[in-house]
Amino acid sequence: MGRAWRLEVGVETLLLGFCLYFVLVLNGPFWRALFAERTLSGLRDLGYGVAVGTALVTAHFVLLAPFINRWTAKPLLTILVVVAAGASYFMGQYGIYLDPSMARNVLRTDVAEARELLTLRMMGSIALLALPPLLLLPWVTLRQRALTRSVGLRLVAILVAIVAGVGTLSLVFKDFAAQMRNHKEIRYLLAPVNVVYAFTGALARDASTANRPRQPVGTDARLGASWSEHNKPLLFVVVVGETARAADWGLSGRSPHDTTPKLAQRAVINFAQVTSCGTNTEVSLPCMFSPQGRRNYDEDAIKASESLLHVIGRAGMKVGWADNQSGCKGVCAGLPTWQPDPQAMSALCDRDRCLDEVLLAGAEALRHQLPGSLVVVLHQLGNHGPAYYRRYPAQFAQFGPTCDTDDLSRCTPEQIRNAYDNALLYTDHVLARTIDWLEQLEARYDTAMIYVSDHGESLGERGLFLHGMPYAIAPREQTEVPMVMWFSDSFAQRMRLDVSCLRARAHEPATHDHLFSTVLGLLDIRTQTQDATMDLSARCRNG
Repeated sequence: MGRAWRLEVGVETLLLGFCLYFVLVLNGPFWRALFAERTLSGLRDLGYGVAVGTALVTAHFVLLAPFINRWTAKPLLTILVVVAAGASYFMGQYGIYLDPSMARNVLRTDVAEARELLTLRMMGSIALLALPPLLLLPWVTLRQRALTRSVGLRLVAILVAIVAGVGTLSLVFKDFAAQMRNHKEIRYLLAPVNVVYAFTGALARDASTANRPRQPVGTDARLGASWSEHNKPLLFVVVVGETARAADWGLSGRSPHDTTPKLAQRAVINFAQVTSCGTNTEVSLPCMFSPQGRRNYDEDAIKASESLLHVIGRAGMKVGWADNQSGCKGVCAGLPTWQPDPQAMSALCDRDRCLDEVLLAGAEALRHQLPGSLVVVLHQLGNHGPAYYRRYPAQFAQFGPTCDTDDLSRCTPEQIRNAYDNALLYTDHVLARTIDWLEQLEARYDTAMIYVSDHGESLGERGLFLHGMPYAIAPREQTEVPMVMWFSDSFAQRMRLDVSCLRARAHEPATHDHLFSTVLGLLDIRTQTQDATMDLSARCRNG
């Protein structure tokens, strides 16, 4: 009596049913991308969809079959359904692609970042996608078979799946191959197979590089002639912005809001055409501090090598890193670091997140810890989404109405952009305060500052939100970033820097690739690793 209402099926049948559910229900973003340029109005398009769908179902079956048996079927399929549902939600909601670099970015996400993404809408949407097959599983009994029969049936099922998949795909192969060749990024929307591939690949790469000594860079680095002519130490601040996009940067004249009023009152040099190395912190941060940059991009080489900061330290300057985000991604490995204690700095912190003004306390702490000539990097929390409204104090809510929730789907585009621009307005305040702090120290140091964001952000343009798109197809909102320089008079005189010349150079295009050689040039550090053609200040220095 008790078994009458239970469904008894073979493992292969259960797996096939789940593969159908994966492809037909949990891959909405993939299907939308696949048919973005098709109308689905004719038999040709319908046949194309059926053929691709059949190939995907059989591909999932063949790839998962070796791992699925009577004992692993239910737990593994449960995990895969939840993973696929979660990936489908985030890819559909924010327009992101789960390529390996995005997988590494997710793996580096700290608790505070993850908490901001956990909304009731997210949990409800994932539950709606995942629950139907999961509610069925407890009522399924897997048929028992003798080992030889089970193996034989499995091999036959895999063979049939391969034949069916190859056969149907061959009918539309010309169209499918052309689409995959022209839009390779579509494969990053497949779930769960691509999600598993991306994350296992990221974990495997991390494991292979863990504890591996970093390759030295700039072993010949030395201080230039200007250092022997001056006794006063240097204090050079590099501010790494987070998720600030050029489209909303007031100084560049493209924003509908004046997001940089305080910097406009200071003698800063604004670079209005700067392109980032990547579209997420995990890629951009190591890249922008490397000699390779985007033009010679090699992720393995970049992450296995020392950074610009190590070259500076080798030349004889002190280097420190103050972090208000999720770490330096290896850029500051082995160097002195500082992080805020939210409990001890309650005026600027809420739970485990702090406003970026805490970085000034970090800069001051590192200045006392590291006497002499010093380079300090301040890594901002900046405009990290989706909780833009948490990135600034109440008095900086100048543009309204704002999106005051972590769930961007509940807000209008205007509300989202207003909250984002308020966060930029606060960044303007923090940078202005940093310049004021450097001016107060001019009696003791020759001072300078560079600010550049790691990547930009999509705020709903073309249905995209946040960042992390594959670089080849990333919109300009995610790759165009602000960059600002400021120099004290004493620093400019010491380095024989023609500030007017550099201000003129700022009207020309620049990239993250320029940072490595430009900083070395401004600090008068000599090394063969430096590329004079990539030094933005080279033609503006007399000496």
